[in-house]
Amino acid sequence: MLNDEIKKELLKLARNTIEGRFQGVSPDLNDFNEPIYNEKRGAFVTLNKKGHLRGCIGYIVAYKSLKETVLEMAIAAAFRDPRFEPVTLNELDSINIEISVLSEMILIKEKSEIHIGRDGLLLEHPYGSGVLLPQVATEYGWNVDTFLEQLCNKAGLPKGSWNSQEAKLYRFSAEVFNENDFNA
Repeated sequence: MLNDEIKKELLKLARNTIEGRFQGVSPDLNDFNEPIYNEKRGAFVTLNKKGHLRGCIGYIVAYKSLKETVLEMAIAAAFRDPRFEPVTLNELDSINIEISVLSEMILIKEKSEIHIGRDGLLLEHPYGSGVLLPQVATEYGWNVDTFLEQLCNKAGLPKGSWNSQEAKLYRFSAEVFNENDFNA
């Protein structure tokens, strides 16, 4: 579990990284000395503008330290999400930043192991892969079957592909926090 100070610092890192991109500077990661910042963790940075998705990119697997992942994914969500135009300096004040720090992946054998609100899903299939964060099913009011259908859709696969022999389905949890949690 991340304490509130760590969460605030990670959100500040994400915002400063995006703002710094407009000024040609990058935050100094040497300022992040707590051991948690150096742990290899998967994480996503999500940008929302007036309640609508504006960018979301992350590492599902822990490739880099948490501080490096947040820095890189903040830039990717703001400027490299292919679904959106790059964020502009003028709109930055209206964007709310959310970070999802992921747990380890757990292989699922039965769909009864999936709990809406707790689990995100990763589907690996020879013909496509996809991931949905835990909060997605809750935000859209999906049940487990709909969650699995939407995961297949995101992976570009037919319904039910999650249950094929060549598929691997994983669940994970995420610690999700955003700037609104601390600005209220």
